[in-house]
Amino acid sequence: MAVAVLVVVLDQISKWWVLEHVMRPPRVVEVTPFFNLVMAWNQGVSFGMFSHEAAIMPYVLSGVALVIVAVLLAWLRGAERALVALAIGLIVGGAVGNVVDRLRFGAVADFLDFHALGFHFWAFNVADTGISVGVVLLILDGLLAGHDKA
Repeated sequence: MAVAVLVVVLDQISKWWVLEHVMRPPRVVEVTPFFNLVMAWNQGVSFGMFSHEAAIMPYVLSGVALVIVAVLLAWLRGAERALVALAIGLIVGGAVGNVVDRLRFGAVADFLDFHALGFHFWAFNVADTGISVGVVLLILDGLLAGHDKA
């Protein structure tokens, strides 16, 4: 649970800093030749899906996310391996961080922009990173746990 709280705190502090100090006025801040700070508001979910739906969508998406969080927390209570607990904490923290944005702003604040060879990846944030790393860790755990049983 501490990992989830840490992800939410880091996510919200990073978004506050970008919104209050970096993006005044909104602009692109080139940090390196392959990394920029930008301001993008994602009203949908991953890759902007559902971003042009009704005004109630932030509440619907938040509700769905909170149901998933509840299921993950139940799983966390029974987690026997540290890697699974870490992964679930990262995912829960990321989901809650993005729910906070949806309820505050009606959209998720994304600001990390990586690009290479003319391709820009979708802008994302600390919460998204927690979710992605958590999912990768769950897959890794599944592969390792399956290998241990063989």
